[in-house]
Amino acid sequence: MQEFTGVWVRDPRIQKEDFWHAYMDYEICIHTNSLAFTKKTSCVRRRYSEFVWLRKKLQENAMLITHIPKLPPKNPFFSLNNAREIGARMEGLRKFLEAVVHSPVLLSDSCLHLFLQSQLSVKKMEACAKGRSRYTVSEAIHSFGSGNKRFGSQSEENMEEEEDMNCESE
Repeated sequence: MQEFTGVWVRDPRIQKEDFWHAYMDYEICIHTNSLAFTKKTSCVRRRYSEFVWLRKKLQENAMLITHIPKLPPKNPFFSLNNAREIGARMEGLRKFLEAVVHSPVLLSDSCLHLFLQSQLSVKKMEACAKGRSRYTVSEAIHSFGSGNKRFGSQSEENMEEEEDMNCESE
């Protein structure tokens, strides 16, 4: 059977941080039969700044071994209400992810898998990828992926509180 990995970037949503600040996040869905992925289907929500973080991490970890695809450019005048701009950004993000998941070098990066298959924050993804969390990358993906609310016998909220304390002590 031939290996495949499908990537979708869809369902843009405006998230309000407070009265003055808002950002857009996107649903990132993966469907694959690749042995490189822990879960064969997953959907997570990510914002543009998290894509910027991922690209930076991939660049650091690949150490010039391979070309890192570009993200769609950051537009300081990006409008959360302009459907054409939103559609163009989603297409650019999808193309970026398509190129990344088809690169064997980049596909071996644990930050990529945490980004695509867990809802962990950037801080928690970094800690997990460096082995500074109480869970492995695979456990994080299974436990903090879309729809999962429990990690063993502890709730996700308790794990996050504990993880925050562990990260602060380093």
